[in-house]
Amino acid sequence: MAGHSHSANIKHRKNAVDAKKAKIFSKAARNIISAARQGGPEVETNLKLKYAVEKAKAANMPKDNIERAIKKGAGDKDGDAFEELTYEGYAPGGVAMLITCLTDNRNRTAPEVKYTLEHGGGNLGATGSVSFMFDFRSIFVTELGEKTEDDLMEVALEAGAEDVEVEDGMGTVYGDATGFLALKEALEGADLTLLSAETGYVPQNTVQVESKDDAKRILKLIDNLEDNDDVQNVYVNYEMPEEWLEELSS
Repeated sequence: MAGHSHSANIKHRKNAVDAKKAKIFSKAARNIISAARQGGPEVETNLKLKYAVEKAKAANMPKDNIERAIKKGAGDKDGDAFEELTYEGYAPGGVAMLITCLTDNRNRTAPEVKYTLEHGGGNLGATGSVSFMFDFRSIFVTELGEKTEDDLMEVALEAGAEDVEVEDGMGTVYGDATGFLALKEALEGADLTLLSAETGYVPQNTVQVESKDDAKRILKLIDNLEDNDDVQNVYVNYEMPEEWLEELSS
C-alpha cells in the first residue's frame, strides 16, 4: 500500500483498486506460488505461504484462486524461481520510495523500474539510500462500522499493536511484523472488517508535498510502478492535503 496514511489512501483510491482487482489477484497469486514452491503447500507449516494466503484473503481473492496458486507452486518445482528484490529511490518533491518486487528475471525488472522512475520525474537510488527511513511492520486497515475508536484501541492494544490511527470511520493498526497473524486474528475476532492486511514498510517521518503538480506526478508515478507485474508494493513517505489526495485519486 502506498502513502503515509494507509486509511486515507485506501479510501480515496478504492475505485482505482477495484478497477485493478485482476492485477492485484495476479500479484497475490505470484506471491503464493513463490511461497509454495519454496516451502511446500502446507499453510500451517509454511509461514511464508501463510502470510501470502492471509494477504490474498484480505484482498478478497476467491478461495478457488488461492487453492489453484498453491497447487501450481507445489506442483511446478521446475518452474522459474521468483526472486524478491527491493529498489530504493525518490519521487518528485524529494519523496522517498521503497519498491518491492517479486520477479523471475531481475534483468527485466531493474531497467523497467529505473525507466518508470526517471520518466515519472524521480530517480533510482543506491541500496540503503532511503530504506533507513522506513520500519518493517504489520499494517491493518479496518472499517470501524458500529465500533468506536475506543473499541478499536482496546482490541488492538490488547493484541499487541504498537499504534492505532482513526480517521473518517476507518482505522489503521500498526504492530510488530512478527505479530502479524496474532493481531489479524484478534481484529477479525472482534468482528472488524479488514480492508487490507499486510506486512510492509512504514515511514518514520513524512515529507510535505508542496504543490498540487508534484502531488499529481507522485500519484501517477505510483500508479505506473504498480502497473508493472513484477512490482508487489510501493511505499512512500509523502504527506499531502486530504483534498488533493481526494481530487487526484478520483
